[in-house]
Amino acid sequence: GVADGIEPASAIVTGLPEDIIEKNREGALLSPSALMESAAGKPVTLLRSNPKTGKSERLPGRILADAGGGVVFETTAGIEALRCSGLAESFSFDPAADLSATPTLSVLVRSREPVTTTVTLSYLARGFDWAADYTATLSADGATMDLGAWVTLANGNGVGFPGARTQAVAGRVNRENGEVEPLDVGGPILARCWPRGSTSDLPELLQIDRAPAGGGQLKARLGFAPMALAAPPLADMMLEAQRVEQEQLGDLKLYRVPERTTVAGRQSKQVRLLDRAAIPIRIVYGAELAADAAAAAPAHKLLRTMNNAANHLGLPLPSGSVAVFADHRGERLLERESGIRDLAVGEELEINLGASPDVEVTAMREGAAAQSAPSPQRDVSERVEIANAGASQIQFELRLRLSEGARIIRADHPLAQKNGRPIFRLAIPAH
Repeated sequence: GVADGIEPASAIVTGLPEDIIEKNREGALLSPSALMESAAGKPVTLLRSNPKTGKSERLPGRILADAGGGVVFETTAGIEALRCSGLAESFSFDPAADLSATPTLSVLVRSREPVTTTVTLSYLARGFDWAADYTATLSADGATMDLGAWVTLANGNGVGFPGARTQAVAGRVNRENGEVEPLDVGGPILARCWPRGSTSDLPELLQIDRAPAGGGQLKARLGFAPMALAAPPLADMMLEAQRVEQEQLGDLKLYRVPERTTVAGRQSKQVRLLDRAAIPIRIVYGAELAADAAAAAPAHKLLRTMNNAANHLGLPLPSGSVAVFADHRGERLLERESGIRDLAVGEELEINLGASPDVEVTAMREGAAAQSAPSPQRDVSERVEIANAGASQIQFELRLRLSEGARIIRADHPLAQKNGRPIFRLAIPAH
């Protein structure tokens, strides 16, 4: 019942009466590729359709190799690769008896007499992850937004943990990679024919469908990723759902799920992180240019607010993805998907809304003069034009990247500094 990605060297077993002599991790796990490898060199039955009659037929044979995901087998018709006939094919064979359906950790202990005790097992494991997923809904006037967030828990292991106490740590936990990697749990089998076709051909994945009496059977299935659907509006969500509780873990943030929750194998689930309404925001347009380069590009649009209590926030925000929705004729439509970095209380929250074709930025070189003694230097004059095709005035920020040793001598607009870089803040009229 341990996770597939268990790191056995980290396993701590408590509650046993005396010494633990050894710990063993069982590595022969059941998977499509492991089943196929176990059948290599053994008698199998090939199930295929006759190319002339279309009727199913059974051919005795044996699997010669399962290298690189491609299966090579031999029958009375000769040696060929699986699916090279272009017809449906599968194998029927007696599966290996030494494959375990679940990863197992066993311990050998020494005890002078029989005892009844409660044993606790603790260990580190890979294959788990979590992320914060935000939804931001802009008001019709663009002055405020509602912000909601979910904690998405993901378990990539085949073993589930029902009724688990779950905690998520935000930030970068300092871990060093060990030499012992988790078990190879196997994977799907690629039915690869000899090279032909085109690069756009999709490989067919063989997956275990069901095991009939007396043997195992593999069937082919093509998989396609489902389309992502837009998140429901905040008003439609179950606001009474359990929320994570924030705690401190050294310099990191820990989010505890207050009630027990089932973290099932090969599944993800979501727990509510926060709900905030009527957060005041500002829309700012901007561009970042190298100070000595000529370029023309659309400006980017930014949504900005402060992470403090005055703006209905004031809590640490873990990094994650954010989907920004806007109101259009009473309908809630997706405007942009972006990202949020880890933000502390009091920091500026900035969401990138993408390029704005209505605001164009053009930089051009106007002239340069070379000077020699006492030390060589070059003065460059550059002009930047910002065009606003929108129907209202906008706030614009022009950030400059200076090359090493360069400095701004003079400018015809007020100059400020942000994050160590020069910045111009301008109001650009409509049209």
